[in-house]
Amino acid sequence: MGYQFNVDDQTVERLRTFVDMLNEEYEKGSVIVVEGRRDAEALAKVGFTGTPAVFHHFKGIADFLDSHESERKKMILLLDMDRTGKYLTSRIVSQLQTRRHSVTLFYKNALARITNGKVRHVEDLATFAPHLSGVTGSRKDLYFYT
Repeated sequence: MGYQFNVDDQTVERLRTFVDMLNEEYEKGSVIVVEGRRDAEALAKVGFTGTPAVFHHFKGIADFLDSHESERKKMILLLDMDRTGKYLTSRIVSQLQTRRHSVTLFYKNALARITNGKVRHVEDLATFAPHLSGVTGSRKDLYFYT
């Protein structure tokens, strides 16, 4: 983390729409899956109001899938776009499709398009939090108070 991105107004609006869509999906009962605690915290900083399922709170893919077996809800995978994230994504998608679960990578792909591939880790979204809250200029720490 710690990257600084040049953010234009169009990117900010697209990210707001992205977060609003994620919130709607969560309210409809979808399960939003992230890799770790920092990813969940970054989603909260940019305005996600739900509670994502954190993959690393489970003891592997089988444990994660078993704990979500009874839910039969749509799963939205927002795993990182690094080697580990891509591996986990492919394994989870394969397993979920075998178990006839609805799984989507639409939001992961949309995030890559919105940020022009600059966000490879979901935790990097925290960098956009000041822009999404409307705080700009040199005092980026002010967004914590909004």
